[in-house]
Amino acid sequence: MRRLLRADSILLAVALLIPALDLLLAAIGLGNWAIGNEVCQRVLVFAILGLGLNVIVGYTGLLHLGVAAFMAIGVYAYAILTCDIYPFRVGFWGAVLLAPAFCALAGVFLGAPTLRLRGDYLAIVTLGFGEIVQDVLKNVDGITKGTQGINPLPPPSLPLYTFESSVYQPWYYLYLAILVGLILLVRNLEASRVGRQWKAVRDDELAATCMGINPTRVKLRAFAITAALCGLAGVLYASKLETTAEPTTYDFNVSITVLCILIVGGMGSIRGVMIGTAIVMGFDMLLKKVTEALQEAGLSSSANVFATPSNWKYLIFGLALVVMMRFRPGGVFPAGPRSAPPQAEEAR
Repeated sequence: MRRLLRADSILLAVALLIPALDLLLAAIGLGNWAIGNEVCQRVLVFAILGLGLNVIVGYTGLLHLGVAAFMAIGVYAYAILTCDIYPFRVGFWGAVLLAPAFCALAGVFLGAPTLRLRGDYLAIVTLGFGEIVQDVLKNVDGITKGTQGINPLPPPSLPLYTFESSVYQPWYYLYLAILVGLILLVRNLEASRVGRQWKAVRDDELAATCMGINPTRVKLRAFAITAALCGLAGVLYASKLETTAEPTTYDFNVSITVLCILIVGGMGSIRGVMIGTAIVMGFDMLLKKVTEALQEAGLSSSANVFATPSNWKYLIFGLALVVMMRFRPGGVFPAGPRSAPPQAEEAR
């Protein structure tokens, strides 16, 4: 337990010091890297997506490929609730509460007719749901503005401070605080009766049913919580971007990237989600910066696919997954071993 707490403390300390790293890079002439801003927009948001997917894949054992769809629903719900062209204008904090609630309803809507499906069949349904959401957002021009996106979106605000896009540090620490709060929430859910029911259904649904657990209710709860967390990630992403971007931004690549985060870090492990996010998204950020540096130096060419490092990204991701499945299938930080209940220990 001390080692685990020490690891969490190290992760939190590193996260808190990332904005200071930008000051150090600026001092040595690398101020254009803006690592903290990239971490805010990408790493923290994908960490929340990973937490959401971990609930339904890691705890409940249901293969879900519709993370991007719920993120998109959260993005557009936030835009409709806050943008000046709509009548609601509930503000950032109102949308933080309402948009995830709407996504949770969408999760129940998706989960209710698919509860009997498992494995590949459920994955195909959730994948199809993601494609349907993209097409709906592109074609309902009167509400979503189609491929133009909705903008400008209002930033967060506090009683004595208004966030500005040019200064990323307040955004960073706000998002980090939200992420830490969600980690505590999911950890408490995991240790609660709800979390134990999720794991019971994952390990043996028939045995869980015989013990009085209602699998339908348990799965629907997992669908709703996953959708709410992914919707909240969409809210944070859109507020920092100040626009919804195109619906194609939330495509299958987003869902598969989040699944890769769980595979690399460790399914069913909150710490694994954080480590997996740092590895996958950190590598993605580094490759992006290297590509930009090569383009500025004139060493990159679009005519040759091998001269652009960004073209190697999915190749390297694929190789990493193959290596992980071969040598460490539980991930870098797998979930801890199951412990026997107190009554069994006493009997021994």
